[in-house]
Amino acid sequence: MSLELLKERFGHSGVIKEADNREKLHEKFNVQFNTKSDFKSIKDQHRDELEEKERIIENLETETSELTNEVITLKKDKAVLLNELKESRWMEDKVHLTAKKLYEDKIKTMSYVDSTELIPLLISVSRKKQGNVRLSWDKWLKISENKYLFQINQSIAKKVFKDTNLLIERNVSYINRKRTRGGDVDINYALTFSGNTDDASESYATTDFNPDTYNLNLGCTVSYWVRPDEVGNTMFAFGRYHSNNERFVFGINRKRQAYMSIGQNQLKKSWVNMDTPVEESLLVQDGSYWNLKTDGTWYHFVVTYDDRADTSSGADRKLYVNGVLRQTDNINWEHTGGGTGGMYFGARNVSNAYNNGWACALSEVAIYDTAKDATWVSSVYTSDTKGDHTGANNLVGYWKFNEGSGTTITDHSVNGNHGTFGAISGNTTAYPIWGER
Repeated sequence: MSLELLKERFGHSGVIKEADNREKLHEKFNVQFNTKSDFKSIKDQHRDELEEKERIIENLETETSELTNEVITLKKDKAVLLNELKESRWMEDKVHLTAKKLYEDKIKTMSYVDSTELIPLLISVSRKKQGNVRLSWDKWLKISENKYLFQINQSIAKKVFKDTNLLIERNVSYINRKRTRGGDVDINYALTFSGNTDDASESYATTDFNPDTYNLNLGCTVSYWVRPDEVGNTMFAFGRYHSNNERFVFGINRKRQAYMSIGQNQLKKSWVNMDTPVEESLLVQDGSYWNLKTDGTWYHFVVTYDDRADTSSGADRKLYVNGVLRQTDNINWEHTGGGTGGMYFGARNVSNAYNNGWACALSEVAIYDTAKDATWVSSVYTSDTKGDHTGANNLVGYWKFNEGSGTTITDHSVNGNHGTFGAISGNTTAYPIWGER
């Protein structure tokens, strides 16, 4: 076949055209991808990225190393602190164990094991060590006797801590006042009761005093000083209850109300709603109510029932608070008798059992079988605890609460109805606590 025929059959012009296209594409590829400068640029960029990553990794390793060193240092510091704490606790425990052994040895020398001898001993020694310095709970527990006391009975320990600080506060204030006046320093005592608690450690004192014995429904006066440590529902400083017609109880009905009851009548009235409201300086506001203070404030209460010949008609019953007549009601105390025993302090006696105690302190409880007037009430309030009812006419019961030690409250009237310490379930570690007023 001739060349001309081949060209004609296979298309000479198309072959040439295809070859030209391939050559152009090849040149374009060389320009875009195979130049020396372009490959260099890509390599440099890649190298820069690798170097940046290395720098980041190096920085991370450095920071990690520093952090690790800090953690190691902190662990060492923690170990040192823990060791110091252990040593401190070891010393503290050693002191406590020494005190514990000391008092356990004393128990062995007692004629019989009676915690009522040990508890006052611990309290006495700890108070001497504390002196006249108020302490926080933590610092108070650093006194070994207090820590031992806490292990014996936590409720007693907390009460002693609170009472001791209150006593120190009042004693310092009282001594300063006496020194300012240039007088001698007198020490007055009071007795603190625990009130109702959750651990069956309620404290109280029993007496044989029965109001029916002295015909108090024909006229009487009850005077006493009380320091509320808690306020709540139905709490009694002292009293006796046989039935709804035979009451002789003194306390509070609610945080904001009095509860003074003789015979079948009950005085339950808010302090601010009495005929003569108790002034705000003697109360603390709790929401919309005004309650007795629990900051160590002492209150003087007097209840009188007018003298009469018989029970055929009623008589005026009056309530005084801090020397001021607050409420007057005409009532008839008719019923007497009943088999319930004598009056309790720190609670009321209901069928010869503890009932509705009050966490409070008591001082100077005096009972007369005649009604005293407002002048007498004002005089007793003004004299504070320096007044002395001993030997007074018509006095049928008088407990000063000024013993300061022991488990007996002396009745300084001629009737000798002395108080004897008691506690729920015979828990003698929960007896009332003496303290300076």
